[in-house]
Amino acid sequence: MPAGVPMSTYVKMLAASLLAMCAGAEVVHRYYRPDLTIPEIPPKRGELKTELLGLKERKHKPQVSRQEELK
Repeated sequence: MPAGVPMSTYVKMLAASLLAMCAGAEVVHRYYRPDLTIPEIPPKRGELKTELLGLKERKHKPQVSRQEELK
């Protein structure tokens, strides 16, 4: 196994780290209590706080650097 570690130790560490990751995810999930309900009526545009602002239509063209113009 990697770094000269016996197979049994490797499997124990793998299981322990997987268990720790799952337990940590569970603790964080319970602490923050995300709202997993799906609303009946979808929110109007702009009401959803997680909306990506970069995907909206731009009012102006993006600026192009002079180096890109020369190519």
